[in-house]
Amino acid sequence: MRKQTFTALFCLIAGISVVTFYSCQKEKVAKTPEQTTAIPQAVLNQIASLGFSTADVHTFGDDYLVEGDIRLSKEDLKKSFSGPVLRVADAEQYRTTNLVTGLPRTITIKVASSLGAAFVSGTDLAISRYNALGLSITLQRITSGTANITISGFNQGPSGGFITLGSSGFPTSSGNPYNSIQMNTNAAAYGSNPDVNYVGSVIQHELGHCFGFRHTDYYNRAISCGGSTSNEGSAGVGAILIPGTPSTATNAANSFMLACSNGGNRTFNSNDIVALNYLY
Repeated sequence: MRKQTFTALFCLIAGISVVTFYSCQKEKVAKTPEQTTAIPQAVLNQIASLGFSTADVHTFGDDYLVEGDIRLSKEDLKKSFSGPVLRVADAEQYRTTNLVTGLPRTITIKVASSLGAAFVSGTDLAISRYNALGLSITLQRITSGTANITISGFNQGPSGGFITLGSSGFPTSSGNPYNSIQMNTNAAAYGSNPDVNYVGSVIQHELGHCFGFRHTDYYNRAISCGGSTSNEGSAGVGAILIPGTPSTATNAANSFMLACSNGGNRTFNSNDIVALNYLY
């Protein structure tokens, strides 16, 4: 889930400090919306055993949200990990242990009919960006039948000065991409007239998770989110450095997998392309 703060520059409304004017969006700190329901310690222990940080866990329907935009189901929490040890270092592109297999293959994507035209066009934009790289996965949007990935909507306004943009998950152990992306339809997320480049960039990011990418600034979310240094986790789920990508964060700017959105158009940088071509 990628988030932005709403900074109250000159846009205060009747003394309300959470401002929803699109022109006043400013990315600041990665925090999830406030939540009143405590997460049981047993659940936190399961999340930690899978390799995710338990510093900021929230419920999302029947799932749990970790690291800002990763959904874990109750079934996910029952799984055990066996695979490469997590590498924690100041490096850029990371992948999970599970990747999409059965290559080459076509990944079908369907946009729920309840989503507006900007989400359909944003999906097409994200698809075109991936397909332009000539990878061993080809993306195709379909309008009927069962898709590999379904993009649907939820409506959630700002909370505590932050807004949720979207969420997804990681590939399954059977080699399939994560099958769901949820995008926020609240006007505070993308405005009443969503910009296709902005929507498409968030969908592109969430697809990256579906294909096995962790956040570029996994080891230090402050790079894109501001605030103090924060590592997303350090256990067996996999944050494996992708060969050919830098071992420092000097080229992390504008990566499509940064944890926090810049509020606009963000596509692949040169190291993202190296990582995608290495994996697919």
